Amino acid sequence: QVQLVESGGGLVQAGGSLRLSCAASGRTFTPYVMGWFRQAPGKGREFVADITWSGGRPDYADSVKGRFTISRDHAKNAVYLQMNSLKPEDTAVYYCAAATGWGIVTTPLSYNYWGQGTQVTVSS
Repeated sequence: QVQLVESGGGLVQAGGSLRLSCAASGRTFTPYVMGWFRQAPGKGREFVADITWSGGRPDYADSVKGRFTISRDHAKNAVYLQMNSLKPEDTAVYYCAAATGWGIVTTPLSYNYWGQGTQVTVSS
């Protein structure tokens, strides 16, 4: 079984930065793609970014393009989300997810494994 553990959330002022980390542990970990999603109160889980595990090709939601950067580290079995120029509307619980097969990477249903989430709060 694969376990994903996020860290790095917190409270930050608008315009500030945070770096989220997601560490994978468990059986041999070879996902097809790793993703970050977020969920604000009263809203559905929203795609933020993804990266292919082998080629490292990133993709972003339009709402975060140019502000967020996703990266991965094979040696550490980890994926990161650098978030800059944060806005109050970025406030949400952020989830790391792993997909072991091909699918529509922007939809949560394509992902097999999920972390517990980490809270990001951006004050105005």
